[in-house]
Parts: sequence; C-alpha cells; structure tokens
Amino acid sequence: MNICNFFSSPIGLGHVTRDIAIVNNFEKISTNFVTGSGAAKILGNLHFNLRDVYEPPSFIVENGNLKNPARWLWNYYKYYKDCKSISEKILYTDNPNLVISDEDFASLTVAQTMGIPTVLITDILETRFTRGLASLIEKKMNKSMQEISRKCDLVILPEHGDDIDNIKRVGPIVRTTNHSRDELREKFSFKGKTIVVSIGGTDAGVFLIEKALDSISKINQDIDVILVSGPAITRKFENVTNLGFVDNLHELIFAADLLISLAGKSTIDEANAYGTPAIFIPIKGHFEQEDNAREQGFVFDDVQRLDSLILEKLEEKRNPVNSDGAKTASNIIEKLI
Repeated sequence: MNICNFFSSPIGLGHVTRDIAIVNNFEKISTNFVTGSGAAKILGNLHFNLRDVYEPPSFIVENGNLKNPARWLWNYYKYYKDCKSISEKILYTDNPNLVISDEDFASLTVAQTMGIPTVLITDILETRFTRGLASLIEKKMNKSMQEISRKCDLVILPEHGDDIDNIKRVGPIVRTTNHSRDELREKFSFKGKTIVVSIGGTDAGVFLIEKALDSISKINQDIDVILVSGPAITRKFENVTNLGFVDNLHELIFAADLLISLAGKSTIDEANAYGTPAIFIPIKGHFEQEDNAREQGFVFDDVQRLDSLILEKLEEKRNPVNSDGAKTASNIIEKLI
C-alpha cells in the first residue's frame, strides 16, 4: 500500500470536502491528512487519519465587504512560513510516497526539495486580493506559487477544459451520497418547502444569514429554514433550525428545495451536481468568490433583492449535472504513484 500525506488548506471548508471526495475513491493509497480549523473537525468526525496542526489567518469582513486585504496577505505570508516548518517535520518523519496538496504551497515546497512526487489541487492559478503597492508583493507571491505549480508532477483543476502540460482539468469534484433525495428528506425531517442557508467555516457570512432570514420572513409562504452556521458562529437566530456545524452539507443541499450560500466553489459544484436551485452571494472584494458568483449569474448587490430571487428560485426546476471529477482525479493520482 502506498502512503500519501494530504495537506488540505483549512482556509474555508471547500478544500477538504473535495479532498474527501477524492480520497474516498482511492483503492491503492493510504492517506494521512494534515490541516486545521473546521477542516480538521470534519475529518475527525469522519475518522480519517489526521494531524490537526494548521492555524489559518481569518479574513476581516464587515457587512459582506472584505476589509484590509493587504493585512490578510501579510498574515498569510507568516502563516505560510509556519506551515513550511510544520510540514517539513511531518514529511521527514513520515517519508511518504506522495504528497498531495490542496492549495497548501508550503508542503509542496518542502516535498519538492526532498524529491517526493507532488500533486496540487487548486481552482486558482493566481490571486488578486490587493491593489497599489501591496499588489507588487502579491505579484511576487503569485510568481512563486506558479513556479511551485510548474514543478509539480500533476496539477488538478476541478473544472472543465483542456489539459495543458502538467495541468489536468477533471471537472467538478463533489462528494456523493448513497441515499435518494426522498430518503434524505425523510432522514432530515424535511416536510414542506425547505431552504438551506450555509456560510462555510468562518463568521464572514453573518451578513448573509441576516439578509436571508429577513427576506424569507417577508415571503408569504410556509417555508422551513435550515441554517448551517458553521463552527465559528455562536449567535442565536429565531424561527430557524440551526444545525451549526455539519460534515454532510452535500446531503442537506441535495435534500433542500433552495440553497442560499456564499460563493465557495465546492458548494457551488455540489449544488449544481445535485440540481438544487441556489443563490450565491460573494463577499465583496474577495476576487475568487466574485468570479465564482458571476459564473452562476450573481453579484454582491443581489443581496439587496433576495426576496424576488428566493421566489424565482423556489419555482426553478431541478437540473442535476453529471460530475465525475472525484473519480477521474483519484484515477489520475493512482496512475501517477
């Protein structure tokens, strides 16, 4: 059995959920995860081999707007250096056959120095958080990131498109379920129209919870609201069922009639795969979420017209999309090793 160390970025929960989807398809690879924060909690709940050692920097978000991205970038640089030291100790101890990284570039740097084969999973090839003088530093970081990517044996992008050099585009990577939608609705006690509101692993989406609940309260329909507020929110909300932190959001999405969420790629891919109508509101100034939302037809200002969007989406027919990215990615990795 081949041994793989899988370094999964804990900045958000979307990295680890797609990584779980890939690992669940492995047949000849034993995986040890390295991550932190809410990602580690998901893996722990699912009993994966795990080192919970990373402490990622938090975005500063006020009323849905990303604040001081330059400061976050500086904090990320310090975090990168910490991760490099941590991953170095782990890799020298484990000496794995393969290192897979989901946007954890520190572990890739160490592994490549040690001559260990590397695989990068990512949905971005450069960042665009800052402007002005800070953007010069970001450009330098992007150049380093791209150089690390070029040295990888394999780069997997969870999107459709052509393969180029070491880049393989496998399509959306999503978790699967063994249950039908009717079985899941019975499991979760979903009776009538059900809206799931999800904001990921941080408190950055509190603004979306507030706007969504206010909009739903104005709609003259019998609607059940399921809130997945994540591990960082302790605030109480009225007239909702707050599940807090869950490790099976994909099943809740499948069972729901409508999803309202921040614009993380993995959540978008899961909603599309299960055909669940959805509204995706990005954090303003977060380039990746704004790009993701735009591809789905949404912008930040749509938060001001949630009332009409909710009514429109509740009438939309389900249109599931076939997504075999996880199986394709796992096959490519196993052939590499």
